Amino acid sequence: MCYSGIRMTKTMGYRDWRWLGLWWHNFFLLWITISGQTRYSIPEELKLGSVVGNLAKDLGLGLTEIFHRKLRVASEADKQYFSVDAGKGELVLNDRIDREALCGQSASCVQPLQVVIEDPLQLFRVEVEILDINDNAPRFPSNDITLEIAESTGLGVRFPLESAKDPDGGSNSVKSYTISKDECFNIRVKEVAGGRKVPELILIKPLDREKKDNHKLLLTALDGGNPVRSGTAEVFIKVLDNNDNVPAFQKALYKVAISENVVEGALIVQTKAADLDDGQNGEIEYSFGGHTSDTVLSVFTIDQISGKISLKGKLDFEIIANYEFDVSAKDKGSPRMEGHCTVHVEVLDVNDNAPEIILTSHPKPVREDSPNGTVVALVSARDLDSGENGKVTLLLSTISQFALKPSFSHNYALVTRGILDREKVSEYNIEILATDSGTPPLSSKKMIPVSITDVNDNPPIFTQPSYNVYLKENGVPGSILYSVSASDLDSGENAKISYSILDSKVQDVSVSSYVYINSDNGSIYSMHSFDYEKLKVFQIQVQAKDQGSPSLSGNATVHVFVLDQNDNAPAVIYPSSAALGSLSHQRMPRSAKAGHLITKVTAVDADSGHNAWISYRLAEATDASLFTVNLYTGEVRTKRAVSEQDDSSQRLLIEIKDDGEPVQSSTVTVSILLEDGLHEPILDLRQKAAEPSKKSGRITLYLILSLASVSLLSLVTFLILAVKCIRNSRSSGSCCTRRSECDDYKNPNRNLQIQLNTDGPIKYVEVLGGDMLSQSQSFRSCMSPMSEYSDFTLIKPSSTTDFKEVISVLDASLPDSTWTFESQQVSKTQP
Repeated sequence: MCYSGIRMTKTMGYRDWRWLGLWWHNFFLLWITISGQTRYSIPEELKLGSVVGNLAKDLGLGLTEIFHRKLRVASEADKQYFSVDAGKGELVLNDRIDREALCGQSASCVQPLQVVIEDPLQLFRVEVEILDINDNAPRFPSNDITLEIAESTGLGVRFPLESAKDPDGGSNSVKSYTISKDECFNIRVKEVAGGRKVPELILIKPLDREKKDNHKLLLTALDGGNPVRSGTAEVFIKVLDNNDNVPAFQKALYKVAISENVVEGALIVQTKAADLDDGQNGEIEYSFGGHTSDTVLSVFTIDQISGKISLKGKLDFEIIANYEFDVSAKDKGSPRMEGHCTVHVEVLDVNDNAPEIILTSHPKPVREDSPNGTVVALVSARDLDSGENGKVTLLLSTISQFALKPSFSHNYALVTRGILDREKVSEYNIEILATDSGTPPLSSKKMIPVSITDVNDNPPIFTQPSYNVYLKENGVPGSILYSVSASDLDSGENAKISYSILDSKVQDVSVSSYVYINSDNGSIYSMHSFDYEKLKVFQIQVQAKDQGSPSLSGNATVHVFVLDQNDNAPAVIYPSSAALGSLSHQRMPRSAKAGHLITKVTAVDADSGHNAWISYRLAEATDASLFTVNLYTGEVRTKRAVSEQDDSSQRLLIEIKDDGEPVQSSTVTVSILLEDGLHEPILDLRQKAAEPSKKSGRITLYLILSLASVSLLSLVTFLILAVKCIRNSRSSGSCCTRRSECDDYKNPNRNLQIQLNTDGPIKYVEVLGGDMLSQSQSFRSCMSPMSEYSDFTLIKPSSTTDFKEVISVLDASLPDSTWTFESQQVSKTQP
């Protein structure tokens, strides 16, 4: 942006009205813009707090933007002369500026400023030109100057005098010299290399020591400022007696160029003067001019006899690039005559300064989702050398996710250029290499740490996608079921995880009615105890959510399997009167023989597995020698034939126990009445087995089919388990290794499942169907394989469910039988 114009809000405060005139002279030159860069011009010696310019307006920034984006000014000088008024957006003077101390007598004095704003980082270059004011008067090195001039000195001979020094530059520096009126002398100003003006005293009338042996002159130096300032020195001239010839140098000006790395003692230049006189009048001694500065004397030395000038100190181009001094040649005559020459030494730059890397703005943390080109930091480089030795190139030492983008001059922006991932690299140490163009080139390095801030780009992940929990029924409410755990690769709030249970249904009831979860640690607790007979398995959907913005989440499934406990006693279902709690009355003829079937006690257990294995035992009897109860079938038979001595009324107490731990049991009481001439006794299958009646044949066929169906059903079950196991081993590399795993196979899909117990005598076959949350498709087949004469016990379902799958399996197992489902039970019809 280019601007023109000026605003001045503070007066200069000088008492002298002439300074006010100078202020208005510079008013219209306060700032200009060169090559697209904002430039201000101010006079030196301004008061503290003076306004240099309105940065906000000139850079096109609003006041609120300046405050929020933290506008600041960084000077390349060691001292910070300027600051920003954040309330007004003005660049104000922070310290008194002395142009002569800052830039010496350089023709141009410009202070480059780097204006930095953040979020995002931007860099502007502002230059402030310091204008010289005539605040220094010329001053001679000495207030008294003494010359010895022979009376025989010819007219027109010139005698160099000391130059006055004026710290001001440009037009404010020394412009002219005057001398008080004297009939023998006049003044002439000689301009030498570098624009320096040297006063020379010229003899315009012959001297006569006998008339006047000394002359006193007032030498005045005038600068070009407005108002003009001046400095004076007294020149005392002693007229000497005759010494005809003045030593004369071969050259009036000796110019020499020498590298700044020349070692001490090296010859700089050979000066040579000659004197035409003889004897002592022609013997010459060399020396530096009487008013040679201490700076020159500390660096150079001269041989009094030979006039050789050698180096005795160190040269530094970056401090002083040029030296100019006078050399005097005096003879030993009386009076002594003196000749002068000027020596100009140019110091040549050598690449002896390594480039320096400067952080204009310190790097700020970078979000890992920052786009390419995001500015991370502003850096610049400088080299105290000049020319090619001072040209600096910045490069990154290694290939990384960052790049250096040139801005202007030796300024660069460190920007992103690739995908950042804090989870892979959380901090970068970027090494910047600065190399100059000298021969040989010099370089330096700087390490810039850049930290990557987290973005919520990783969802919580559970340690496993699903969990299997085995829970005993009848547990204590409030007990812990399981603890799930999830982790998040992010950090801080983005990695803080809270756990919750997603709403779902278990038997048409919300899962939150069954369990709850600790949101901090993922521990799942039961709300009440579970009953295996009502609920065997259910699922919990657990969600882990982080606290990022926006938050991310992950899910896992917890399969809860309720394990059966022996909490149900066997229940009598036959005889029906005993099942209802009343006494079962049975009749039998006195003519019954041994093995006569009196009745059959049938019981079921709501538990499963070993807890449902039922055994029968005769606990008490009126006559224990007369009756026996089958351990597995519950058939009550006579052990011997009934005698006339046996009581006509017999009472049996039958105990029914399961195989659980602890054992659960129940009892049933059977009352038997012995009668004579009973015409309808309970059929004894063994007595009827030999009868070639149609009914006996059907019973025998029924028994055979029952045993065959159990065997085939067992074989089908084993085949199904074997096929499943082979498929699982091919898919997961594992198979059932324990008998309990294969025997208690559970599949959450809607496939027919058959649980067949093979430990010991087969007592039941349990068929499960439906999904894991449905317990309605479960029914059990209770059999009496130990009874070779008992009927096939009906399969009693636990609820009204579609049994088509069960019937299809049974039909496949026993194709000669017809299986139907009516009134909640499966029945078999023989052909």
